Amino acid sequence: MDAFLKGTKRKPSTTVSLPSEDDESTDLKLAILSSLHSATSQEVLLEALLAHDGSVEAASTSLAGVGSTYPVKQRKGVSSLQTSLRSFISKPLARERPASAKKPRLLSKKGATLHLFDPEDISEHTPCSIIHNFLPPDEANDLLREMLDESSSFEKITFKLFDNVVQSPHTSSFYVGTQAEIDSQKHDYFYNGARLTDIRHITPQLSRVRPRVEEAVNREIQNRIRTRYPGGEKLRYQSPGLWSPNCAMVNCYDGPQQNVGYHSDQLTYLGPRAVIGSLSLGVTREFRVRRAVPKDSDNDETDDPDAEGQISIHLPHNSLLVMHAEMQEEWKHCIAPAQTIEPHPIAGNRRINITYRDYKRGFHPKYTPRCKCSIPAVLRVVQKKRDNYGKHFWMCYAGNVPGKENCSFFQWADFDDDGNPSWDQSRCKKTAPDGNT
Repeated sequence: MDAFLKGTKRKPSTTVSLPSEDDESTDLKLAILSSLHSATSQEVLLEALLAHDGSVEAASTSLAGVGSTYPVKQRKGVSSLQTSLRSFISKPLARERPASAKKPRLLSKKGATLHLFDPEDISEHTPCSIIHNFLPPDEANDLLREMLDESSSFEKITFKLFDNVVQSPHTSSFYVGTQAEIDSQKHDYFYNGARLTDIRHITPQLSRVRPRVEEAVNREIQNRIRTRYPGGEKLRYQSPGLWSPNCAMVNCYDGPQQNVGYHSDQLTYLGPRAVIGSLSLGVTREFRVRRAVPKDSDNDETDDPDAEGQISIHLPHNSLLVMHAEMQEEWKHCIAPAQTIEPHPIAGNRRINITYRDYKRGFHPKYTPRCKCSIPAVLRVVQKKRDNYGKHFWMCYAGNVPGKENCSFFQWADFDDDGNPSWDQSRCKKTAPDGNT
């Protein structure tokens, strides 16, 4: 160790004597590993250390097997990427692990970004699963071309943020199945306190792909329940029924700087524990997730949105990402800006993102609470405070509209174990329009 601190290089021996690890810092452990594996990058050393719960000896043993040829994947404009954490593990991850098994320890660290590519790693360490090369190539390209044509007339959404009127940093449009649904969206539904103006009829390619997405997402949901959730049971408030997408939000990110910041998707018409199927087309962009870490009290100064770091999932052309039932309540996600991107042969610098959603009949704005402003309230969940963490509530969002202010409306939400709202379900089923979105 002295030789490392003095800057002199020593040759790693075949027999390694490692000091006690109980009180050592991560920096010290990395220094030890660096002295033993001088040809290996700091990023790979850190990932090996994380994969072995901080054990220098176990990490060193795995690195000795991997050597300097460990496949670190390099892409233009992105640093410190790796293909799979399983390269560091002596026993491969079980594809059908018992659902009662202990949840995996979060591998991301404060102030750092962990890049994951392997679908097993993504499923194991994030609230998502991913399917690469989801559609037949020709079908994916046909959908991409159709959406590129559509996106030429997409709009930016205007809203108020901290008393400033701003526009979304990307363009979007909303698609539904029938003219009746278009009329309902324009007159009944509110988003962040305002109505959407750009509502469109579902296109031929969007309609063609929808059954494929529905089948794949339902398969991923059941696999997640069976292999990841305690006891092999669905989460509380998660719907036991089939996920059936009846609308789609389509976003266009034109160039590396168009992005969307960390957020959770609105649950108002999806209900609690919502699942979303997100199809990416065109250029590859980074989709980042991080846990919503609550603070203990209003005076707690440790509230840090980056307290547990972030995990980056790279979304290439023709990949389907499933955001599972724990995503919107317990995590936040974003599309990060990039310094550079590799142009796509059809899309150029553009990324098309299609998020298929299942709007619940029982959450039609005819039935959801209305605030004192006489507009439908927004369904949210407590994420910032440990008290009531994970509890859902309804509140006014009129203040997000330029020229308007929030009223004081607040109401705790009440659901049964399957996520159905407390109001009369038989009335909803009887009077809600067919195909309601």
